[in-house]
Amino acid sequence: MNISQAAKLTGVSAKMIRYYECINLIKKSVRTLSGYRTYGENDLHVLRMIKKSRSLGFSLDQIRELLSLWQDPNRESADVKAIAQAHVDDLNKRISELSEMRDILAQLAQACIGDHRPECPIIQSLASPLN
Repeated sequence: MNISQAAKLTGVSAKMIRYYECINLIKKSVRTLSGYRTYGENDLHVLRMIKKSRSLGFSLDQIRELLSLWQDPNRESADVKAIAQAHVDDLNKRISELSEMRDILAQLAQACIGDHRPECPIIQSLASPLN
């Protein structure tokens, strides 16, 4: 099948398929005599795995590792788990940081009267020296 058909079946845009090929995340596609890319069922499976991994927030480097492990019949599940657990730990850290930012901004917004006067605790806080 051609790239547009592969894109439609996997939910990965043709542009991203070409990009993944360019960065060697996926293998170079087989080309027809006229130069068109062609894809098989295994290629679709890899693209779907990438799409699902991206939707879970894995980085391209992590996806590269996961794909390598997936293709290694001698892999240890502990290696796969370590990648997933590191990602969970990173997500928890980011959630904590985002929650802290939300709480600070909510407090600042609550403190701002929001009327016609120029005094604004939000601006004052943003302009104050870092602690």
